[in-house]
Amino acid sequence: MTTSERLKPPTIADERTSLESWLDFHRATLAMKCEGLDEAQLREASAPPSGLSLMGLVRHMAEVERHWFRRCLAREEAGPIYYTDEEPDRDIEVTEADSWEEAYATWQAEIAAAREAARGRSLDDRGFAPHRNKEFDLRWIYIHMIEEYARHNGHADLIRERIDGATGS
Repeated sequence: MTTSERLKPPTIADERTSLESWLDFHRATLAMKCEGLDEAQLREASAPPSGLSLMGLVRHMAEVERHWFRRCLAREEAGPIYYTDEEPDRDIEVTEADSWEEAYATWQAEIAAAREAARGRSLDDRGFAPHRNKEFDLRWIYIHMIEEYARHNGHADLIRERIDGATGS
């Protein structure tokens, strides 16, 4: 994995730049929390019996990116990557057979697909979430994604501190 570049969002910017900058900041923050760890550490559960791990968070965020940008906004027929009806938490719950290389590559591919789905769209453009039977504009999707990453980056902070004592932003 390469070292993540995390740019601080501008303090004065138009709405779209602010939203995209904050989302990219939080994406980079999760990547930074995973840097320098080996496969076993990335798979390590945070606080058993919880199975939450850094690798699980990355896999989960790949699913979330896919859901909101591809399925809802772009209305693509993009099924789940990891979870199934029989195993609804399979994105979070990793096994020895799961690899960091695959999880990270999938997450990065979904981020790229999300950027492509949003490119050229107005913040007022709407997507549809069948599971909620509701429309959401791109502005709401960006805000939700920032919230989702911020919450899970808090989890990542705690997991990383438990693994090797590393703390900080």
